[in-house]
Amino acid sequence: MTLEIALTLGLLIAAVALFVSNRFPPEVVALILLVTLLISGLIPVERGLRGFSNDAVITIASMFVLSEGLQRTGFIGWVARGLEKLARRAAWLAIGTLLLLTVFLSAFVNNTAVVALFIPLTLAISETARLSPSRLLLPLSYASMLGGVCTLIGTSTNLIVNGVAQERGIAPLGMFEFTPLGLMFTAVGLTYLFTIGMRLLPDRRPVADPTDAYRLSAYITEVVLTEQSKAVGHRLMDADFVKELGVEVLDIWRNGVRLLPLPDRILHEGDILRVRCDLKRLQQMQDAYGLKTVAQVPVYTEPPLLVELVLTPNSALVGQSLKSSRFRNRFGATVLALRHRQEMALEQFADIPLQAGDALLVQVERDRLPELLRLPDFILVSQLEMTRPRPLKALTAGLIMIGVVAVASLGLYPTSVMAMTGALLMVLTGCLKPEEAVQSIDWRLLIMLGAMLGLGTAMEVTGAARWLTNTLIGALGALGPMVALAGFYLFTSVLTEVMSNNATAVLMAGLAIEVAAALGVDARPFLFAVAYAASASFMTPIGYQTNTMVFGVGQYQFSDFLRVGAPLNILFWILATLLIPRFWGF
Repeated sequence: MTLEIALTLGLLIAAVALFVSNRFPPEVVALILLVTLLISGLIPVERGLRGFSNDAVITIASMFVLSEGLQRTGFIGWVARGLEKLARRAAWLAIGTLLLLTVFLSAFVNNTAVVALFIPLTLAISETARLSPSRLLLPLSYASMLGGVCTLIGTSTNLIVNGVAQERGIAPLGMFEFTPLGLMFTAVGLTYLFTIGMRLLPDRRPVADPTDAYRLSAYITEVVLTEQSKAVGHRLMDADFVKELGVEVLDIWRNGVRLLPLPDRILHEGDILRVRCDLKRLQQMQDAYGLKTVAQVPVYTEPPLLVELVLTPNSALVGQSLKSSRFRNRFGATVLALRHRQEMALEQFADIPLQAGDALLVQVERDRLPELLRLPDFILVSQLEMTRPRPLKALTAGLIMIGVVAVASLGLYPTSVMAMTGALLMVLTGCLKPEEAVQSIDWRLLIMLGAMLGLGTAMEVTGAARWLTNTLIGALGALGPMVALAGFYLFTSVLTEVMSNNATAVLMAGLAIEVAAALGVDARPFLFAVAYAASASFMTPIGYQTNTMVFGVGQYQFSDFLRVGAPLNILFWILATLLIPRFWGF
């Protein structure tokens, strides 16, 4: 082993450790790795930066725009509304149709967009069926992954593997080359979910409104300021019960008019305050602070909305707290409760660093909600219709998407060229505004991919990939290519559960080509093993974005993913080992 190989492998191990620790966002880890490789001279600058112009990066960026066009014009929403009508007549038929539609749409549309749109619909169906949402949200995420492995554009991992293959001179993977085996995986996966999986799924979240789901009934109440209250005539921020008890005031009602609870708002006798506090503090407020509970809740002329939001994986709020992000001032909304990983926080959560998938119960003015939802930071979980469908534009967006898939599948133009063309047409035809197209792109993902492709280059240039290959071949090569394929799929599957699936695809795709060359066999079986394994992340809520999205909403625990997902991962490993060589011979 040379010094260059040792340094490259050392950096690889350090990067994997940082990915797993979640100490830094994935794109920051990837950039640290790339900069270190460039400064150390392990790779030339021009080759290290070439990853940012890779076909996969361009295609993924364009697919974000295409998916956004389908969503904003109401194309996907039209499908969702039809399913909602079906749910009112036959709930279980609607559940099956929901999962099948999720599979179909995720084969062509970014699956995070599909899951984001279908989460509110899933909650509505679960209420109709009187079934805990926790029994449906995880299957929704899994179904989106099953659809993603059915086409080249179904998931970013497929596009990444294709981009690495083309960079190494291997013929591009076909648009529907994934489909036959992908459909088999889908059939097996859905059968598992409807039989064994349903018995393993938990009842974590109750079938109830958001306040009951977050157990807020004992925490939100109305009190009135009496003449004995020392807070009368003082600013809200200086009120004794705010400073000493830490009570949070959500609304102020004065003479039937709702006032925002601004810190400088002067309090008057008779003001009705809607506050969040526990019963013990409520008793203290009544005994010592001149407040009393309201016997009759005031009539709200323009009541604020109570909605549930989920932080998206690419939200700018990830890593910040509600206090440091100035959430209330910035968005004009008050967070009443926070579902953070496995914990429900009803008090003292302002300083908790937010993570992707966190669920927030938010009180917001009706006119501020559309502005809030235009940001790419949140998914609306509550079933509210905030955008008016545009049938003509929806048809246009659908035709653009069909055209992109058709032309790319015929091989007339590269997939990257057709995806860019489709993204441009979405803007030129008015399906998307230019700023909406730019906002739809997950730039953090693209930065991570471009930087991680630099690691692939370093593995090749320094000889680290060849050294690893020889080590693997020494352990598995004597047992034949099928055993090597099984080991490769298993290692990729385990790695993607604890590390970003896209980073795993970049790392393992290059290694797959080296392993195949060392064995003297075609690289295609190993490339498809990487693509399928990196997309089938069922065992943790952090391995795949859609799992992260449903984690907080469904009030799941880590053990739920392991219990339901582990048998499915093992099942897919066996199927992949047996079937991949039949579709792509060694």
